[in-house]
Amino acid sequence: MAIISMKSSTPSVSKATLVILVIALVVQFKGSVAQNTCPTQLGNLNVCAPYVVPGTANTIPSSDCCGALQAVEHECLCNTLRVASRLPSSCNLPPLNCGN
Repeated sequence: MAIISMKSSTPSVSKATLVILVIALVVQFKGSVAQNTCPTQLGNLNVCAPYVVPGTANTIPSSDCCGALQAVEHECLCNTLRVASRLPSSCNLPPLNCGN
């Protein structure tokens, strides 16, 4: 599993980095979940990883990625983003600033 580190001098973190962090967290929990729950739904978003990595040339998601995203319940995705946005403060890092 990839480990994402954030330096305290980093003023902002891109949305793509947040998505990768969420996917990494989900993969960690996916193995213990047998039913179609939030972690399973988010784990299926791995097919979207090539489209959200900073610097990627291909930014148009595949139909597999779009299908996986459509299968994630709204509340699941929103709650995951809320939890992920709290992680930096839990790790004594500066808060995320995902300005465009």
